[in-house]
Amino acid sequence: QTVPEELQNGGGFGYVVAFRPLGTVSWMQTVVASPDAARYVFRNESLPPFSPYEVKVGVYNNKGEGSFSPVTVVYSAEEEPTRAPTTVLARSISASDVEVSWAPPWENQHKGRIQGYEVRCWRHDEKEENAKRIRTVGNQTSTKVSNLRGNALYHLAVRAYNTAGTGPSSAAVNVTTKKPRESCQASPCQVFVQIYQAQTFYFIFFHEVLPGVLYRWNRESSTTVIETNKTSVELSLPFDEDYIIEIKPFSDGGDGSSSEQIRIPKISNAYARGSGSSTSSACTLSALSTIMISLTARSSL
Repeated sequence: QTVPEELQNGGGFGYVVAFRPLGTVSWMQTVVASPDAARYVFRNESLPPFSPYEVKVGVYNNKGEGSFSPVTVVYSAEEEPTRAPTTVLARSISASDVEVSWAPPWENQHKGRIQGYEVRCWRHDEKEENAKRIRTVGNQTSTKVSNLRGNALYHLAVRAYNTAGTGPSSAAVNVTTKKPRESCQASPCQVFVQIYQAQTFYFIFFHEVLPGVLYRWNRESSTTVIETNKTSVELSLPFDEDYIIEIKPFSDGGDGSSSEQIRIPKISNAYARGSGSSTSSACTLSALSTIMISLTARSSL
């Protein structure tokens, strides 16, 4: 920073810039005669990139030299990294997010300091120059890329960067985002359930958009979950309890909406038919110890 005129204390005011390579003894000096000057450029074509120098700045006028500033370390300009990151891996963690990781270049394989990494991500039907870019800072070697389209093929590549620019790109890797969750708010994902008794079994039939179905039955406050992609499941339950069963579709992209709760009351002797579209449907059932849930799936995929 320049010295205000009222503090220059006389004519012929200027600056003395002293500098030396870090770790050496002798100072090099130059005079900057203008009192308004705020920079000095030292040119040396043989200077290695990002070389550290110790620098201090003094003042003078016609009466002599003043004091120097404290010594600080500055660096010559750096080159961008010359090697690409290695071992790039990507995995889908949801319908809209992927995680990418990489290894830095070997120390003896590149020049230039690495300040961080830039991850580029573009969909298969997009141009690479329009890629989404995410930058990490420092030694971080993994990151999450969000707000992607579900069930879509993406390409990802990584390169190191510093103040001089970005280095060469790694080879691109491919990843497909998970299938997005289905919403049961719109057709054809409406659930219709029938429950009826047949000798020693209970059957539940329903139509659902996804082949994977999640079953829940509730005894007091505890909930048990069964996952299956088959068309039936047999449950062995005590016959003297009330149960609540919910049917929920699921996929890699997440769970869909549940059917309404289906109540199976304890002990009765009559056959019953009910609908899962209402939690108040009457279902009188025999006192049985085994329930068979049988499903039919209608796929719209």
